[in-house]
Amino acid sequence: MTRNIRFVLGAAAIIAGAWLLLSNIQPFFTATKSNHAKEEVVQAKDSIQKTKTEENVLYPHRPKLGEKIGELYIPKISSTLPIIHGTNEEELEKGVGHFAGSVLPGEDDNSVLSGHRDTVFRKLGKVGIGDLLIVTTSAGEFTYKVRKVRIVDADDKTVIVPKPRATLTVTTCYPFHFIGDAPERYVLVADLVKK
Repeated sequence: MTRNIRFVLGAAAIIAGAWLLLSNIQPFFTATKSNHAKEEVVQAKDSIQKTKTEENVLYPHRPKLGEKIGELYIPKISSTLPIIHGTNEEELEKGVGHFAGSVLPGEDDNSVLSGHRDTVFRKLGKVGIGDLLIVTTSAGEFTYKVRKVRIVDADDKTVIVPKPRATLTVTTCYPFHFIGDAPERYVLVADLVKK
């Protein structure tokens, strides 16, 4: 009798073990498949994000100081001006200077251009709200529309602050006919309206 009990208990243990094994093996394979699927989704998202980031890079190479990066066309005054990277005196002698601490034209944020009022921006005072500023660079043509005209103190740093969208800020000394170092700046703030 003891033998029969041992046999029954042994068979019950084998059946219970088989049942436990079979009931736990299916979730194991499901979890493994689920993890592989999650990994594939993450890899796909990373690939798409990388592609989007690469597509959004307008300028794969940043310019050097003194390098011509494009042209600024101001239809209101029929003026086409070279844009030079940097705003030191030697860059400003060649054309409109691009403030190196700002983004390049066409990029999101604030791209700042400056020029002398007695050379490149002699007629800038005729440009106002609603007028267009068209910048052409290696990344394409970018059309901005003047949203605001400001006159600020010469040491006002608000012209170079970051902006939440693609903005072009153009500055020159003011008043235009002032003799000597002008105490103020004439500032045009324009929003990107066409790439």
